[in-house]
Amino acid sequence: MERKAVNPVTWSLEMGFNQGELVSGHDRTLYVSGQTAMSSDGRPEHDGDIAAQLALAVDNLEAVLTAAGMSLANLVRLNVYTTDVDALLPHYGVLAERLGVAGVAPTTTMLGVTRLAIPGQQVELEGTAVG
Repeated sequence: MERKAVNPVTWSLEMGFNQGELVSGHDRTLYVSGQTAMSSDGRPEHDGDIAAQLALAVDNLEAVLTAAGMSLANLVRLNVYTTDVDALLPHYGVLAERLGVAGVAPTTTMLGVTRLAIPGQQVELEGTAVG
């Protein structure tokens, strides 16, 4: 698989994402459903703690990637949904650091939403990975 960052402007690199990514030579694409701060037995975790919810959502995203024989390094698209953008932004470094360690800066969109499907959840990560 070959990835080429497309950045006609560079401000996004400081935030850990590319404006675009051109991907070629891959044979598998994984579409990952939204991952939240759910335990392995399906219980919501960390009510009211958006930083802990973000960390667990990243863990859960990575678990799906791992189960498909991929890693965060294969992530080319990431959608971040949150019920409170202002509360999430100070903790965004948790996600950016994990992506940085993986050596990846996937195209990313963050959206503020009224609520998520599971009451009490404040952040959800949805991704696309190629390999």
